[in-house]
Amino acid sequence: MPPSRWTAAWLLLLQGCSVGRSQPAASPRTDVRDCSVDPPSEYIAERDARLGWLTGFTGSAGTGVVTEDRAALWTDSRYWTQAERQLDCNWELQRTTWIESIGTWIVELVPAGGNVSLDPFLFSIDTWHSYQQALQGSGIALLPMETNLVDQVWGNQRPPSPSSYIYSLPEEFTGSSWQEKVAAIRQQMEEHMRSPTALLLSGLEETAWLFNLRGDDIPYNPVFYSYTLLTATNISLFVDSARLTAEAQQSLRSGCPGPLCVELLDYGQVSAHLRHYAQGNATIWLGTEYTTYGLYSIIPQEKLLEDSYSPVMLAKAVKNAKEQELLRAAHVRDAVAVIQYLLWLEKMVPQGQVDEFSGARHVDALRWAQQHSRGPSFESISASGLNAALAHYSPANGSSRQLSVDEMYLMDTGGQYLDGTTDITRTVHWGTPTPLQKEAYTRVLMGNIDLSRLVFPSDTAGRTVETFARRALWEVGLNYGHGTGHGIGNFLSVHEWPVGFQSNNVPLTAGMFTSIEPGYYRDGEFGIRIEDVVLVVEAQTKHPTGEKPFLTFEVVSLVPYDRNLIDVSLLSQEHIQYLNAYYETIRARVGPELQRQQLEEEYRWLQRSTEPFPQSSAASATAAMLGMLAVTSLTSVLLAELQA
Repeated sequence: MPPSRWTAAWLLLLQGCSVGRSQPAASPRTDVRDCSVDPPSEYIAERDARLGWLTGFTGSAGTGVVTEDRAALWTDSRYWTQAERQLDCNWELQRTTWIESIGTWIVELVPAGGNVSLDPFLFSIDTWHSYQQALQGSGIALLPMETNLVDQVWGNQRPPSPSSYIYSLPEEFTGSSWQEKVAAIRQQMEEHMRSPTALLLSGLEETAWLFNLRGDDIPYNPVFYSYTLLTATNISLFVDSARLTAEAQQSLRSGCPGPLCVELLDYGQVSAHLRHYAQGNATIWLGTEYTTYGLYSIIPQEKLLEDSYSPVMLAKAVKNAKEQELLRAAHVRDAVAVIQYLLWLEKMVPQGQVDEFSGARHVDALRWAQQHSRGPSFESISASGLNAALAHYSPANGSSRQLSVDEMYLMDTGGQYLDGTTDITRTVHWGTPTPLQKEAYTRVLMGNIDLSRLVFPSDTAGRTVETFARRALWEVGLNYGHGTGHGIGNFLSVHEWPVGFQSNNVPLTAGMFTSIEPGYYRDGEFGIRIEDVVLVVEAQTKHPTGEKPFLTFEVVSLVPYDRNLIDVSLLSQEHIQYLNAYYETIRARVGPELQRQQLEEEYRWLQRSTEPFPQSSAASATAAMLGMLAVTSLTSVLLAELQA
């Protein structure tokens, strides 16, 4: 059916997780756009990969705008090179993600009185309002269009809806029962000064976490299409109930009748049900970051209670003691798989028998072999030489580079386990690295250590301290263009918001897990990233105040760094002491697991790779003095920001 009003421009959004991963890009370096690239996208189901289908661009974050005679794609610096390779000449590449830039482009092309349309069920409330602001005063109207034009053109070639089972997570892998979680959220509703009558959950992770359910609708993410409307006396779950296992249905219906009885409604009924509920005496609480404008627009403004994140999203971000132990255990077994892979590479790469794609498949297979594994947590990044300069490159079969002892190799991989989600990056070199490569690697490592060992006040925002990860690079004029870290889930998303180091993340709290992943990328030559997952814990300080405790990080990733790339002369005594203590922890936790799995060769590799570094040298003393001066200067700036 054609739109009822003429539309001058159509906006299409692909917003994967907060920090996305790209799909395969061609390995030869070229700025010529190749239209032959096959475009499935990540972090969304195949049937929702609209931007990839329309443009050929397979990065995980971007916005497309189509007018009658022009088309443009906006994406961030992670994907500029990839977009140049994948877009054909019908598309203009805009090297920014600012909505203001998109608005300016539209205003220049669309005359006053024209209309710009968006599918309201693909844009969050905040994003919709940002576009309204960008077009304000232009005379251009922003209109919802519920008939998606891309879907119309895609037609019957569009992939079908997911049909796999939705299942209950076994009790031993949950931090608490879903009934306990519902009771805790209802208590927050009752204690809220606005006394909301209902909570609307739109984020797929929210419903999965709340009910201890998992599915397989989104690649690499064990979630399923759903909405939840929770009141003081009723629970409505909008889902394809035919896909729920008998055990899951029994769990959800065990409290019927009563306030812990889950009413199962069809996924497509959420709009009608919400519209009917909002007609009564209702105040509906929702998170604007995850709720679509399509649902938001149904609720009268006076009946809305808005926060950036729902109470479920915030509760999910802080893991309880059992959830913390589950994630620690998952990282021990994950370390075994990564160590197996590193040893295998040491043997096979000199023989010329590994390329990027076969390497990625091999590490995925090693993870699958571990207990409780449910596969990778994202498309493995396996990048050699110049491909590693693409921060989120993933290899394609038949077009990936051969791994070589003469090039750096970056592997960013992760696993999904019933007890947790993992994400780790290591960069290695099997030959003789250049002085620049060795210095850059060491400075990236120093940044990782500086942030990991930091002690900071409770309720500190991640963005306030993330510059500690950049200090060592900044000293010599180097930097990286991506975020420093992201939250991570318990067998949920590998990119779990709202935790991390970006401006729209919530303050750091004990019990949160986040990655720390500084890097350096030299376009056309090499790339470096070192990523560990850390747990926010209370710090043991010399002078406890009796007030809110200071915090620090506990590193739960347990794989040694590449000694061949470390310039020890750049390290301070504090860096070396930290490394040696970290290596003792790796030996203590991973060593017994390697022996339990009878991996004796890997055990010996671990012992060699975690030999302590010498702790006394004039060079490290000099490095410590220079580092202290830089940290003092940086700390004064950050303290001023904290006090502002």
